Amino acid sequence: MTGRRVDAHHHLWQTSVRRHAWLDNDDTSAIRRDYTPADLRAAASGIDATVLVQVLPDLDESIEFLATAAAEPLIAGVVGWIDLTGSAARDIERLRSAPGGELLAGIRHLVQAEPDPRWLEREDVLAGLAAVRDAGLVYDLLVVPHQFPAATAAVRALPDLTFVLDHLAKPPIASGDLEPWATGLATLAREPNVVAKLSGLVTEADRQHWTPADLRPYADTALEAFGPDRLMLGSDWPVCLLAGTYAEVMAAADSLLEGLAPSERDAVRGGTATRVYGLAP
Repeated sequence: MTGRRVDAHHHLWQTSVRRHAWLDNDDTSAIRRDYTPADLRAAASGIDATVLVQVLPDLDESIEFLATAAAEPLIAGVVGWIDLTGSAARDIERLRSAPGGELLAGIRHLVQAEPDPRWLEREDVLAGLAAVRDAGLVYDLLVVPHQFPAATAAVRALPDLTFVLDHLAKPPIASGDLEPWATGLATLAREPNVVAKLSGLVTEADRQHWTPADLRPYADTALEAFGPDRLMLGSDWPVCLLAGTYAEVMAAADSLLEGLAPSERDAVRGGTATRVYGLAP
């Protein structure tokens, strides 16, 4: 391993500062506590840089994340949240003018939670995505498999905006099914302005009994669809703790890349994220 190692997807949160209703569920009780930059440093051994990704649809959280990144050398970029449906350009300006605003690398919305499966095709949403493009940012695409058609339509509507598919759109690893997820992924991957993250897979597997072999068919499908230059690794820490430690998750990811050439492994482990998010050395 010779290249820069980047964790392209992790979170932080402070439940004592801001309510996280999604942590009130029984299946997330194990991570219902604060996670700070100090916790990240302790977990992320061997990582050279990280990308901190929004958790809540809350502009104030994103402003706080930028300040956190400015104070924490390990965090090289932030993917924040804005209101795509109304005040996108104004929200981006607020983020960029805040302390640490130069570290804003991308924008994300929790599309997976939208009840309208065609939400990404709405005119107001597409206008917000155009504002992301005009600001020179990338857009993290958090969707689930039934939202592939709308995601593909949005990607085609904005060919000059780079989309980063989070968690491979959450394939059904626990069931072992590949279709229709694999076909949807391949269709999306045919659009040249899409890259993807090998992240969030362990929590889609059997969380108590998964092995790297369970993840391999999905990682191999992604490698075939995107290629190493359009894939990046992310821990999805601390969410990943529901299924394994930071070290276990990243070791499993490394094992999925064993068949690649060294330069290809370096691309997935850090080169793609550095290029796509414009991360400073």
